[in-house]
Amino acid sequence: MQIYSINFEFNSTIFFILLRIIYQVIGYIFMYKRPSNYEQNKIARSSPRVVYRPESRMRHPLQLFKDMWRDLLASRELAWRLMVRDISAKYRQSFLGIFWAFIPPIVMATGFTLAKSGGVVNIGNTDIPYPAYVMFSMTLWQTFVEALQGPIQAVTAAKAMLSRINFPREALILAKLGEVFFNFGIKLILILGLFIWFQIPVTWSIILAPVALIHLVVLGSFIGLLLAPMSALYRDFSMGITLATSFWLFLTPVVYPTPSDGIFGNIVKLNPVTPLLVTTRELATTGIISNPQGFWIASLIAVIGLLFAWIIYRLAMPYVVERMSS
Repeated sequence: MQIYSINFEFNSTIFFILLRIIYQVIGYIFMYKRPSNYEQNKIARSSPRVVYRPESRMRHPLQLFKDMWRDLLASRELAWRLMVRDISAKYRQSFLGIFWAFIPPIVMATGFTLAKSGGVVNIGNTDIPYPAYVMFSMTLWQTFVEALQGPIQAVTAAKAMLSRINFPREALILAKLGEVFFNFGIKLILILGLFIWFQIPVTWSIILAPVALIHLVVLGSFIGLLLAPMSALYRDFSMGITLATSFWLFLTPVVYPTPSDGIFGNIVKLNPVTPLLVTTRELATTGIISNPQGFWIASLIAVIGLLFAWIIYRLAMPYVVERMSS
């Protein structure tokens, strides 16, 4: 009896194992049926086909511009979220908060005002009181530098995000542009205080000052966007930009009026930032534009250059991401 019971249990175990195998085979046949050739061709025709070719996308410029415009529109929501995140993190993690937007122009104006009053430097006469002149000009210069460094900082900080997530790269640039204008909105409080304190007269031309300011931001974005792909691979560009802007400051009429003679005067006039910054300052104060031709030439260079830099950024970023991921 004992032997019989053992054989019965053994046979029943084998039976249930075979029954389970047969159940899985039947389920595989009926539930995971291989599609026929007709069904495979139908699926292939209905699904979108992506063909990767070694030829450059510049061979089809119209399609390239359509894709750029489509991704620009699609990146608005993500750009807004990135901008809110960056602004919140920037001012939440500092003790002084938004006051850091006021400190640099105030310190610069204080230092140069003391140097001028003490006879250390001979700067010359300005159209408005010198402390207001330096603070206002320094605010415009800071806005230009932020627009220049914005794309470089955005791409460098988003290396991990770029290598793991597929999203419109334009969102990074739009987020930084929004941050630039937000910071200028904070600095606008200082500018209004300057106009009230020094009793600077306001003319109707102040309405056009934001247009010149946008051109100044476009110029900075053009240079920053052009350098952004390489700065993601080599940190030398980020450090070099800091040194270059420090030297560039003294080639721009920020703490001194625009010189008219000499080699240094010609260098300052050839500086593309000079007509844009000076025109913005003049529209907001005196209302008289001293170099309208230079302003429009610099504006044309900024707009065309930004479009060219956008194309370079668009074509280069896939290779940059591949290089960062490897």
